[in-house]
Amino acid sequence: MRLSKQVAIITGSSRSIGAAVAKRYAVEGAKVAVNYRTHPELAERVVEEIRRSGGEAFAFQADVSKEDEVEALVAETARRYGTVDILVNNAAMDPRKTWYEISVQEWDHIMATNVRSQFLCAKAVFPFMKEQGRGKIINVSSVTFFTGQKNFLHYVTSKGAIVGFTRALAREVGEHNITVNCLTPGAVYTETEAEKVGQQASDEVLETLRSLQCFPRRELADDLEGAFVFLASRDSDFITGQTLNVDGGWMMH
Repeated sequence: MRLSKQVAIITGSSRSIGAAVAKRYAVEGAKVAVNYRTHPELAERVVEEIRRSGGEAFAFQADVSKEDEVEALVAETARRYGTVDILVNNAAMDPRKTWYEISVQEWDHIMATNVRSQFLCAKAVFPFMKEQGRGKIINVSSVTFFTGQKNFLHYVTSKGAIVGFTRALAREVGEHNITVNCLTPGAVYTETEAEKVGQQASDEVLETLRSLQCFPRRELADDLEGAFVFLASRDSDFITGQTLNVDGGWMMH
């Protein structure tokens, strides 16, 4: 097991990408803090699946854009498991809106949820990683950083900020043997998409992606698990400040 005896916090892990990563990390031997903001029943379902498979996990409610709630999440993880080895900054919001109709309040809310949260979480886990002389921070951006995207200005801007945050933080913490890397998923089909747009819209996205990606199918959360494990494992110990694009060959850089 590649993450044996490691302790991981995964923000926004009650569903979709975060849930898939939480369950895979547990299979790889990690003890997992499943963070959620709403829908505790979904988080508990993830925890139950992990425990049924013989893993260790607990669910913790926290709005990770708020410093006191982040500190509580990290403190409870350390109380239960002793430390924090891995942080996956996954929590995000992705509303669509015509750019000139975005209010200042909406803009600030996206920046707080998608960017400030990553800063707060990294800051909170840093003392544990510094003390033990190693750690893994994995930030989640988006393929839209490479493509740009209509009706997504606040979201794409926040995801671009995460790439810059990754590079700068890697410079700050490298002396402590802490790696900081970024993943940019493609157009991942999740249960939240099914709820929001319906099957017809998803089918239309698939038809578009057939001509853009090397693989003519929709990306699933399962397709990202291996990259998340790699960046959390000792196999990536000399890789930092990098952005790994996992999108089925849509964008290449």
